[in-house]
Amino acid sequence: MAGLGLRELGTTGLRVTSIGFGGSPLGNVFGAVKEEDAIASVHEAARLGINYFDVSPYYGDTLAETVLGKALKTMPIPRESYVVSTKCGRYGSGFDFSAGRVTRSVDESLARLNLQYVDIILCHDIEFGSLDQIVNETIPALQKLKESGKIRHIGISGLPLNIFKYVLDRVPKGSVEVILSYCHYSLNDTSLLELVPYLKDKGVGIISASPLSMGLLSGLGYPDWHPAPPELKAACAQVTEVCKAQGKSIAKFALQYALRERRIATTLVGMSSVDLVRENVKTAIEVEQSIASIDEELLQQLEQILQPVKNMTWPSGREENN
Repeated sequence: MAGLGLRELGTTGLRVTSIGFGGSPLGNVFGAVKEEDAIASVHEAARLGINYFDVSPYYGDTLAETVLGKALKTMPIPRESYVVSTKCGRYGSGFDFSAGRVTRSVDESLARLNLQYVDIILCHDIEFGSLDQIVNETIPALQKLKESGKIRHIGISGLPLNIFKYVLDRVPKGSVEVILSYCHYSLNDTSLLELVPYLKDKGVGIISASPLSMGLLSGLGYPDWHPAPPELKAACAQVTEVCKAQGKSIAKFALQYALRERRIATTLVGMSSVDLVRENVKTAIEVEQSIASIDEELLQQLEQILQPVKNMTWPSGREENN
């Protein structure tokens, strides 16, 4: 079986694997992970061909960056063969998108990650801040860091989809090169697709995260803090049971579904064990090479259950940004 293929990330010139390594579990966000297991997961991902690793100073209040940094120090592949993104603006203490803070933030992240530069810096969950500040202050400050060589590409992330258009319509074309959207391309929510033609026109690459809807489709339950409305949680529990009754893993099925969409450059999946990395890479390769086609009959069944809650989301950040 051949390895993972690469997809173009917008107009950045970066080529990334269809599945990316989501670093939030390294900060114990979804439960305790031993440091040695976390590091082994990163190394196994690299060995198996995953070339994109994403993290944030917010995950575990800098813990995830620190652990990823330890793993990057002893990577089994050369630096130029993998892509690292981290974020700025969201911290354990709250949000600060000011020029001074994001400039310091990048230096702090580079130190924790043991890197000379990051490939992508993402303004983290911008709906919690002033979108005009992102346009007029944050992005220009990051442009200066790009000129200095500390970052290669600039992106924005968040939950409400309208934040992306708001910013991209107001910054010079090419200054924001990627978006990271989460919980909007999964079995229960495909609303991200509505933005695809617009983003393509802007030359912006698409990173999607949470294909399991932050645990709703993991088959293992979801964290207590999950913000989804009760009817969405109930429908996801129902599809989980239907899969189980047919001897199928909802997590694998949901991942297969997400990875089929080739207009999304990469899908970030949180991984906290070597076994999980192997399982996910195997699924990604099967999807890419059409070795295992998705069970269409089961998909229809699940889509029927999810229809009443299709594209249902929840508010995030400031009211005016939703």
